[in-house]
Amino acid sequence: MNRIQNTGAEETAAAIDLKARPIVLVGLMGAGKSSIGRRLASQLGLPFKDADAEIEAASNLTVAEFFEMHGEAAFREGERKVIARLLREPRHVLATGGGAFMDRKTRALIAKKGCSIWLRAELDVIYKRCMKRNNRPLLKTGNPKATLKKLMDERYPVYAEADITVDSGDGPHEIVVDKIIEALAAHDKPPSTRYEAPKK
Repeated sequence: MNRIQNTGAEETAAAIDLKARPIVLVGLMGAGKSSIGRRLASQLGLPFKDADAEIEAASNLTVAEFFEMHGEAAFREGERKVIARLLREPRHVLATGGGAFMDRKTRALIAKKGCSIWLRAELDVIYKRCMKRNNRPLLKTGNPKATLKKLMDERYPVYAEADITVDSGDGPHEIVVDKIIEALAAHDKPPSTRYEAPKK
């Protein structure tokens, strides 16, 4: 596999064509979509968008407040509309919420308009990251680790439909960014071709 030499953000982005489609990060909460997405966007010289942040700006509510006031169904509907709008914008890196890719219509839209990357992480890594913050509506339960395991069992088979799979471990995010860039270079093919980055 030929590794992209990071001689500059513009050169790196130009080397990864993907028909100028947005790069969409999917995965469970705590996988690192936002923090890794920002670093990836910087490396590629692209804007970064966070779907949850866009929803909060549009509704003047945090995600947790939206869930509490309107419920998950209303949140998913709003999320779908926000992601559809973002996918119409010029090429960028987009971090989605953990449940976004579970919505069939959203998943089909991402498949048509973007290149999806699943940041796959193990339970202990996800749990450790999630426990650093107390703003996860779905984890406000008596046993958040059991909830995460249940979500993983439900969602990982669907996340596996993403165009690219990259493991997000407990090491520096820069390592994951390098693996994503390498995977994107290898994946610069028709969108039906799925790619799984080798573990390192």
